[in-house]
Amino acid sequence: MFTLSLKRALTALVALSAVTDARPPCPPRDNQEWVTVWGAMPQLTEPHNLPPAPFNETGLVFRDTTIRQTVKVSLAASTIRLQISNVFGGSDLPITAVSVALPSDPSVAGTSGIQADTARKVTFSNATSFVVPPGALYVIYLAAGQTTNAITSHPGSRTSSWLAYGNHVSDAELPSPVRTDHWFLISALEARLYKGASTFAIVGDSLTDGRGSTTNANNRWPDRLLARLQLDPATSQVAILNQAAGGNRVLNDGLGPAALGRIDRDVLAHSGVRYALLFIGINDIGTTASDEAALTLTAGRLEQAYAQMAYRIRRKGIAVWGATLTPMTGEGQTYGTPEREAARQRVNAWIRGSGVFDAVVDFDEIVRDPSAPEKLAAAYDEGDHLHLNPAGYQAMADGFDLALFTAASTGTSGWRR
Repeated sequence: MFTLSLKRALTALVALSAVTDARPPCPPRDNQEWVTVWGAMPQLTEPHNLPPAPFNETGLVFRDTTIRQTVKVSLAASTIRLQISNVFGGSDLPITAVSVALPSDPSVAGTSGIQADTARKVTFSNATSFVVPPGALYVIYLAAGQTTNAITSHPGSRTSSWLAYGNHVSDAELPSPVRTDHWFLISALEARLYKGASTFAIVGDSLTDGRGSTTNANNRWPDRLLARLQLDPATSQVAILNQAAGGNRVLNDGLGPAALGRIDRDVLAHSGVRYALLFIGINDIGTTASDEAALTLTAGRLEQAYAQMAYRIRRKGIAVWGATLTPMTGEGQTYGTPEREAARQRVNAWIRGSGVFDAVVDFDEIVRDPSAPEKLAAAYDEGDHLHLNPAGYQAMADGFDLALFTAASTGTSGWRR
């Protein structure tokens, strides 16, 4: 758990929920490397996603506030460093104090309590307070306040965070905490691990961000895939970096920067990335005018963008996989016109057959209704005919071929750099 303290405007804490309670010894310096073991795509916070009152004032957020935030870390480690992002901030972000700790109940996400005896101060160049300039990313610790209402966050946390007045970064419980289901300011966590550990980065939209999953249950499809990776000795040292956001598109900014423009920040700039998946594009099709000419243009541009992103990722020695776009047709779902469905089918055929990707993950085949392939299987439909429920996300994770990781690391099965 991370707790940040913003004295003028913010105080905070982050609780770390690892997949295991084991604390591995710090590896020898000549046999260690930094690996990103958790992340959330930074976004400009929209007005309705700003912190709740009284922590959101005109021109000021998080005045004298502690923020306690829980993240699930992919791999356990003894040495970590935290990335705090002010990339969309409208002013300096003054951080007064930051600590990390284990949550009071490691089996529950989104808890407001910590195991106080596990709390550790986070420092920046040995200082416990520091300032993050607007547009900057500091690889380290958390929190102080911000004289602006333009702040960096990740609204789709599917995890509860807790706010309280005063500096309580090391307290076991917060006094009268206020709940908000967002992550603020933190963007990634790196761990110092033995060489051989690696990261799988996923570029996606709400289907990967977990729309339709259960808040505080960590049952998005990447979470369920991580559980499978941990059970297989061949993949147990692969971390997952979920770089998805609801409403995100490939070609145009919207809810967050367009995927085509964020590959460097969200994939290539992270430590230890050896594998990447592009599972995004449904919002490009769904927000294009429903006429054949416009959708033909969008489909062609998507194919060009996929090829460009794959090239940029692969030239860094990272295996890049493509995922087919899942169904979006059903009563009341505006994305699901016949013209948009035709565009989805065209793009999926290209993903499967272009040869641009080192491998293809056919999520469309996994979750569609065999008798009506333009629709999600009823058992997986969250209700809006676009997003999946926990059973659907579990099916996606179960259908992911873990042999892709072995093939990529050994260069077999046609994998190419």
